[in-house]
Amino acid sequence: MQILKNYPLKGKHKRPIVTDLFYNKNGVKKPLVIFVHGYKGYKDWGVFGKMNEAFLEEGFALLKFNFSHNGGTPEQVIDFPDLEAFGQNNYSIEYDDLQTVIDWITKNNEHHHEIDTSNIILIGHSRGGGMVTLTAGKDPRIKKVVSWAAVCTLSRSMFQEGDELDQWKKEGVLYIENGRTKQQMPHYIQFYEDFIKNKERLNIKTACKNITIPHLIIHGDGDIAVPFSHAEKLHEWNPNSELCKVSNANHVFGAKQPWEASTFPEDFDFVLKKTFEFLHVD
Repeated sequence: MQILKNYPLKGKHKRPIVTDLFYNKNGVKKPLVIFVHGYKGYKDWGVFGKMNEAFLEEGFALLKFNFSHNGGTPEQVIDFPDLEAFGQNNYSIEYDDLQTVIDWITKNNEHHHEIDTSNIILIGHSRGGGMVTLTAGKDPRIKKVVSWAAVCTLSRSMFQEGDELDQWKKEGVLYIENGRTKQQMPHYIQFYEDFIKNKERLNIKTACKNITIPHLIIHGDGDIAVPFSHAEKLHEWNPNSELCKVSNANHVFGAKQPWEASTFPEDFDFVLKKTFEFLHVD
């Protein structure tokens, strides 16, 4: 059952965090899953926009949101109509956005008769997987964390010293093409500057070593965008985590945007199955 759709939650950075909330109204408090999308992603991308019912059937409430500066708008939540906002995005904004979402749902009494806010689970894909790992290592409100094809570091190749970084500093903006939409997506130099300034706050390795709650790492060994070695690093830093390798799976577990089939791709179906098995263990 859809409770909120495209709800514009006020964030700390002058742009709304567009939010969806789903749960079955049955008077039973349900664990809350908060899903976090990745780079050049959004809550309604492909299979992520189709997985709501699967979580409700498993007895969870599901909260999904678009980062405030992901390039979407409250009116157009799919794809990237606002490239200026995208260019102003950075990791600190994303970290703050996730904190805002957690704060909002834990303080919003309207849904507490149906949602158990003492049982919050984070699931993140790709860069969103990095964000949930960061948060799980710091926020005691989180009870379980799951990453799908997560990065183990927020450092990017374009941050490394060399001609590309020199040119970026000189021009003030670096463009990266979106392979699907063919948009030239801007990254203003503040993206790099914010990372350097907040390197320790944004250190996934440190956060991962501090995770004491149940931690599941799911990753395809056919992932070209974020190689399987990232999952191995996360597991190394938290040996108590559970590492699940999806044989030959790519970065999006066989999915694409748009996803128009009535069933999930085999690899993503496997990811959901493993995720639910993990979440149902006390």
